[in-house]
Amino acid sequence: MEFKDYYEILGVDADADGKAIKAAYRRLARKYHPDVSAEENAEHQFKEVSEAYEVLKDKDKRAEYDMLRQHGEAGAFEPPPGWQPGGFESDPGDFQGGFSDFFEQVFGQSGHSSGQGYSRRQFVHRGEDIELVMAIFLEDSLKGESQTISYEVPSFDAQGHLVRQKRTLKVKIPAGVIEGERIRLKGQGAPGIGDAPDGDLYLQIKFAPHPMYLVEGSSLTVTVPVAPWEAALGCKMQVPTLDGAVSVTVPANSQNGKRMRVKGKGLGKGDQRGDLYLVLRIVMPGSASEKEQALWRQLSEESTFSPRENWGKTG
Repeated sequence: MEFKDYYEILGVDADADGKAIKAAYRRLARKYHPDVSAEENAEHQFKEVSEAYEVLKDKDKRAEYDMLRQHGEAGAFEPPPGWQPGGFESDPGDFQGGFSDFFEQVFGQSGHSSGQGYSRRQFVHRGEDIELVMAIFLEDSLKGESQTISYEVPSFDAQGHLVRQKRTLKVKIPAGVIEGERIRLKGQGAPGIGDAPDGDLYLQIKFAPHPMYLVEGSSLTVTVPVAPWEAALGCKMQVPTLDGAVSVTVPANSQNGKRMRVKGKGLGKGDQRGDLYLVLRIVMPGSASEKEQALWRQLSEESTFSPRENWGKTG
């Protein structure tokens, strides 16, 4: 069944007051009244306008419609579980053709009922779940730090109008969390209607960009600069990790781009923690003294290594 947006039909905002709604109805009713209108499809348009005004002119009917509207704006509509038509007295004014299927399914048969309409006690619906992206630093993912967040939840004011309330929570980040993981905070979503429970809040973890580490699931990758002689002769060095520096041995004759693994120094917790990968990048000095240049010349004259020996060859 097609959802009818009565605010759109009357051309008013969802927070329009009764005076604005009445003025919009009068203007459109004059435009589309079948007895005087030359507009194409005037009778259908007049029916739509009359139906919209019938609901929005009454604060109780409007409040019930606003509760449903959050479920129907996407297009196709089905009343939520727990919604049973009760009906109410209607006054379609000059239009005697009956209202739409949407109207009668949501509010009951028009004009022939108890006059009670709906109440929130009759409508029971679980609160809407809310999902937010929560950015944290890599360092905080291992420590289980707390972070304060602010967000909004949809609810209804005393007049039954849909409003958004601001909430602030202090959230404990579980130690060992990884990017893409969802944290559920039960009952921190939108308020339930009637006796239904509140919805939940889901926080999807996203890591803030880090100046040193590249994140790949639970693994981390870091580029490590090494001098040419360190790569050639091998060396020991201190490498930073999220837990502090560790000692790593670079083997002799290491090539540029070589990957080395430091087990258990990635993300996660316990025996499920990922690894840290080191990628060697050979870095040349920006300048050299006369003595250093002499040593480079000596190496050039004595070395038998030819870096382009197989360069460009195929097969």
